[in-house]
Amino acid sequence: MWIFLGTIAIIMAILNVAMTLRNRDGKCFGFISVAFTAFTLCAFYSQAAQWTEMEYWAALMDVMPSMSKALWILTVASVAINSISLFKKIDK
Repeated sequence: MWIFLGTIAIIMAILNVAMTLRNRDGKCFGFISVAFTAFTLCAFYSQAAQWTEMEYWAALMDVMPSMSKALWILTVASVAINSISLFKKIDK
């Protein structure tokens, strides 16, 4: 599920930047992208919680160290990319 939500977040971030560079208001895409980034983090955390309840330690030891770093980097990137629409002035 988190892969699906993350893909939507990336698509919305791209739409946000594209609309902003075309001098249109794309802030709604930015909001949706940041929201789906949050949903992605919640879905991944939920999956890790399920693995913990099942005592599936191998999955946790394999996935969590690398994915925790990746999720931090992708979350910071999402916020940075979506902030472009806040700082670029739209010519009207």
